Amino acid sequence: MNYRHAYHAGNFADVVKHATLALVIEHMKLKPAPFRIIDTHAGIGVYDLASIEAQKTGEWREGIGRVLDAKLSPEVEQLLAPYLSVVRQLNPADAVIRYPGSPLIARELMRADDRLVVNELHPEDHKALNRLFAHDPQVKVMSLDAWTAVKALLPPPERRGVVLIDPAFEQPGELDRLITALKEGVRRFAGGTYLLWYPIKEQRPVTAFRKKVAELGLPKATAYELTIRDPEDETRLNGAGLIVINGPFTLAAKMKALLPELARVLQQAKGGGFRIENLGNEDPGGVKSVE
Repeated sequence: MNYRHAYHAGNFADVVKHATLALVIEHMKLKPAPFRIIDTHAGIGVYDLASIEAQKTGEWREGIGRVLDAKLSPEVEQLLAPYLSVVRQLNPADAVIRYPGSPLIARELMRADDRLVVNELHPEDHKALNRLFAHDPQVKVMSLDAWTAVKALLPPPERRGVVLIDPAFEQPGELDRLITALKEGVRRFAGGTYLLWYPIKEQRPVTAFRKKVAELGLPKATAYELTIRDPEDETRLNGAGLIVINGPFTLAAKMKALLPELARVLQQAKGGGFRIENLGNEDPGGVKSVE
């Protein structure tokens, strides 16, 4: 598969990642103190769904397209409202032509005194981010190696923050690099909230990855996963997950309500479903493990 995100913007994996990010940001806003969001693999910030790349795969139709067309429960509508509000702001009422990446979702949900750092090493994508956030005093655009950025940008001056790490998985060993980045991040900023995104193609490497996170002995660590088919074919993206470190105490219960309905709406073949697993030493909001 081509890992440039323009081919995959708005797919099922984006829906899960961005809905979760929005819930975390909304919770951060409950306290008046400002916070900082750090996006280590930021992409271009907004995607043209009429582009050659997006039209070639059409993945957004089976992701955000399905969610916008679905009849959802009132509870799930409310949980998705912050995320979907950003999507709808970009589009006319009768069509979906653009999709916001995590930088734009974060920017739209922030308050006036919060800050955003978006990091993207790819030269063309970095230029696109610069254009998107030109003259925005609340956003800093950087072009560091993402793994260096974790060291360079932590701890944030505000001492409150969310760190999103979602590599393109273009190279082998990315799951191990996620573990290394998490260790480094927690060492520098133990109280931060970390969201680590990963693809699910087959189960064995993902199971090993979850085990390594659990072995870190962190107080609060939870895996949230959604699969659209049986994760057996390693050549296909069959699911996606997020490890959330120091997530809001309300997040697990919200995800317990959200993931089953997203699994229903987004499933593409038999074997799809969801998983919530506590990987930390503390029980996240009364939800231990659900699948």
